[in-house]
Amino acid sequence: MNLKQISLISILTTGLSFGLNAASALPGDISGLVDSAAPAVVNITSKKEVKMRDNRRGFDEFERFFGIPRGYPQPQEPQTREAVSYGSGFIFKEGYLLTNFHVIDEAEEITVSLNDRREFSAEVVGIDPLSDLAVLKISGKNLPKVSIGDSENLRVGDWVVAIGSPFSFDFSVTAGIVSAKGRSIQNQNIGNYVPFIQTDVAINPGNSGGPLFDLDGKVVGINSQIYSRSGGYQGLAFAIPIDVAMEVAEQIIAKGNVSRGYLGVRVGEVDNDLAEALSMDKPYGALITDVEKGESGADAGLQPGDVILKFDGREIKFGSDLPHVVGRIQPKSKANAEVMRDGKKITLKFVLGELPADQRTFIPAKTEISSDPLGLKIEDLSAENSKPNDPEEGVLVIRVNNGSPASGKITKGDILTEIISKGKRYEIEDAAFFENLVAEFSSGDKLAIVGRRNGNRFFVAVTVD
Repeated sequence: MNLKQISLISILTTGLSFGLNAASALPGDISGLVDSAAPAVVNITSKKEVKMRDNRRGFDEFERFFGIPRGYPQPQEPQTREAVSYGSGFIFKEGYLLTNFHVIDEAEEITVSLNDRREFSAEVVGIDPLSDLAVLKISGKNLPKVSIGDSENLRVGDWVVAIGSPFSFDFSVTAGIVSAKGRSIQNQNIGNYVPFIQTDVAINPGNSGGPLFDLDGKVVGINSQIYSRSGGYQGLAFAIPIDVAMEVAEQIIAKGNVSRGYLGVRVGEVDNDLAEALSMDKPYGALITDVEKGESGADAGLQPGDVILKFDGREIKFGSDLPHVVGRIQPKSKANAEVMRDGKKITLKFVLGELPADQRTFIPAKTEISSDPLGLKIEDLSAENSKPNDPEEGVLVIRVNNGSPASGKITKGDILTEIISKGKRYEIEDAAFFENLVAEFSSGDKLAIVGRRNGNRFFVAVTVD
C-alpha cells in the first residue's frame, strides 16, 4: 500500500467519523413531541376594514394645477374592503393565548382554529407593541395548553422545533438549531426591549406568533421575525424568549398594562480604541453617552463616559444588553450597577424610573387612554441649558414620546414660546404654566405651537389627545 492510498483511506475514515458524529448530534424522533404539543398550537385569522385608494386623486391634482375642469365624476365616499391576515399562536393557560401583536393589529374580528378543527372567536385581552406581543382569550371546554420552558438556559447549538401555519399551511413543523442569543433588531423600537433568539428554523409569513419548542416539548420562544431580502425564509429567524413573553403576559392579565424600568440614558458600544482610552482591559459593557436630567440614571450619579459592566447582578457585554436588562425590572425597584469610571470600578445604587408610556406602548382592550395630552417632557430655560441667542421665556423640550401627538413635529432641544388656539395667543412663561395650560384643552383641540429650533422660528399644529 503506497502513501497516496494510505492518505485516501485516512481522509475517507475521517469523513465517515465526522458524518457519524454529525448524525449523532441530530435530534431523534420528534414526532412524539409534535403529537403532544400540536393540540395547543392554533391558527389565527384576523380581519379588518381598510380604505381603498381614491383613483381620482391624480385627476384632482391635474385640475388644481392647470385650472381646467376635466368633467370627471365627483369624488365619492371612500370605499372599503376586508383585509385578512394569518398567523399562529398557542394556548398557555386556561383559555389564554399568546401571539404577535402584528398578527392582530387593528383587527375587528379574530378567529382561532385548533388542531382538532374547533374554531373560536377571540377577545383581545391586551397588547404590547414594544415586545410585539398580544394576549387573547377564548372560551371552550377541555382546551389543551403547552408546557412553558426556560429560555434563559437555552444554549447556542441546541435543537429547536417550530409549529405554525406558514402561508396558511396549517400546523406545519420545522426544525433547526439556536444560532445566537440576545440579538437586538431595531424594528419600531422592539429590539430595544427584546433579546431575540436567532435560529435557522424555517420560518415564513404565517408562522408569526407560533411557539418554538425545545426537544423536551416545552415552549422556549415565540417566532416573530425573519431577516430576508426576498420576503421568504433565508436562514435567519428570530424568536421572542419565552421568559420575556411570560413576564409581559402576566402583567397584561394582572393589571392591564406593561411597566418597564427606565434609566434615562443613551448608550453606545465600547470599541478597542475607547477601551484603551478609558483604561479598560478589553472592549466591554455599555458606554453612557448622555444622561437625562431628573431620571434614575442622573439621580444615581451616572455620568457620560461611564461604562456599565453589570446591572442588577447581570453582565452587560454590549450596549444593547442594557435596555434588555433594565426593561425587565419593575419601576421603583432598587438595583446596583458595577461601573467603570476613570479606570476604576465603582458601585452605583439606582431606584428605577418607568419607561415613558405613549400611544403605541400599550392600549388596553376596548379603551384608549393617554395621561399625556401632547407626549412632551419639558423643563424651564436656564443658563445651563440655553444659548445666548435663545429667547428669555419659554420651555425646553427634553423628550418627545414615540407615537405621541407631538412626535415628528416637535423634537428634543426645541424651545417652545407660544401656543395659539381658537384665536387666543398664550405666551409660555415656564414649565408649570405650559403644563397647566395644556391640561385645560380638550381631546381633539388643535393647537398651533410656536418655538425656536437652531435659532429659527417654527410653527407646528398639534392635536390634543
